[in-house]
Amino acid sequence: MAGSLIKLEEVTVSSAVSSVTLGDDKWDTSYDVYMVRYNNVTIDTDTIQLRWRYRNSSGDVISANYDFARKILRSNASFSNSTGTGAGGFTAFRTVSIGTGTQEQANGLLYLFNFNNSSEYSFHTEEGTSFDYQPALGGIQGGGAVTVAEAHTGLTFFPSSGNLDSGTFTLYGLKK
Repeated sequence: MAGSLIKLEEVTVSSAVSSVTLGDDKWDTSYDVYMVRYNNVTIDTDTIQLRWRYRNSSGDVISANYDFARKILRSNASFSNSTGTGAGGFTAFRTVSIGTGTQEQANGLLYLFNFNNSSEYSFHTEEGTSFDYQPALGGIQGGGAVTVAEAHTGLTFFPSSGNLDSGTFTLYGLKK
């Protein structure tokens, strides 16, 4: 994949913010597939989940049209499945919360598909790792979709409560 990823935008959080938006004015419709990387994300409130929503030309897609399925791996428990329909957004680790403890953070990759196609559902695949408040290592593999046929222009990341305290969020286009 070397040379195939074209960096479109990068946002580094170094002090508390309520959310991070990728895309919008940096969105380049010449790509069929995009990759988003979030790295070393921390939150300023304890036992909180990292979330995200798709964006369209009007802003965040706030609806009950988010569906997801994933496998959750834990160092301190058995693996589990996490599925849902009609959600109001995506959660990076549905059963894993991060917060203010030493080394608590989330990292992951999302691949975005059909974002420029207004005739089909947009969807993503995801894989990630986290070190949570217990402390325990967590991993996730899965995907999700917004079940409305419309074009999308990016993502907004936000915590379920509090603020994002640090992290780097990067949007890439995958060269055809």
